[in-house]
Amino acid sequence: MSEKSSGKGGRSASRPTAIISTLIGVVVIVVVVLQQLGVIDLEVGESTPDANPSPGASATDVDQARAWLDELRVEEENDPDGYDRGLFPHWDRGVEGNCTTRQMVLVRDGEGVETDDDCRPVSGSWYSVFDGETFTDPQDIDIDHLVPLKEGWRSGAHAWSTEERRRFANDLEESPQLWAVSASSNRSKGDADPGDWLPPLESFHCEYVTAWIEVKHVWDLSVDPAEEAAMREVLEGC
Repeated sequence: MSEKSSGKGGRSASRPTAIISTLIGVVVIVVVVLQQLGVIDLEVGESTPDANPSPGASATDVDQARAWLDELRVEEENDPDGYDRGLFPHWDRGVEGNCTTRQMVLVRDGEGVETDDDCRPVSGSWYSVFDGETFTDPQDIDIDHLVPLKEGWRSGAHAWSTEERRRFANDLEESPQLWAVSASSNRSKGDADPGDWLPPLESFHCEYVTAWIEVKHVWDLSVDPAEEAAMREVLEGC
């Protein structure tokens, strides 16, 4: 009798265990399906996400950049006499209210930016996409002309009117020409093109090159052979 009782009890206990196992199996299958559909993310790790990540360049951006690059004039670098930064009137006043172009970029590219009555930033933080550093003093930030004014001059802007050069130097809307970056990276760049200089932050190279190509395409500026080759090499790795 005791053996029969024990056997019956074992079979009875196995039923809830089997049900639980079945439920666990169903849950696992559902979780896997949801993960594959992108509904949930099971990525784990100890890495801390960057508070100001570079958005990067999408596959569409890269394809568009390649197409635009194919349309650009490739010419040996020419450096006509007569360049002067003053030929590109920049930092227009009254862009919005009493803000200059420079102040507008600082407000646009910063986080939590507060300005005084003259539109000068008095607080905030700025993430420099060129080198991955964050700054809280606007004096540590330069407004970079992605395609430098002198590079624009030798790529075709020498033939422009003063008004065209003014628009290029203050371009907030037509192309990604103006960036708030660290003063140190901007001054390291100088008037170099991608054949001679790329941002210290390698993960930003794809976006940098795609933006550079867009500026040159919008403003119908040429590229020299070394510049073109360097950008194609970067795009190959994007």
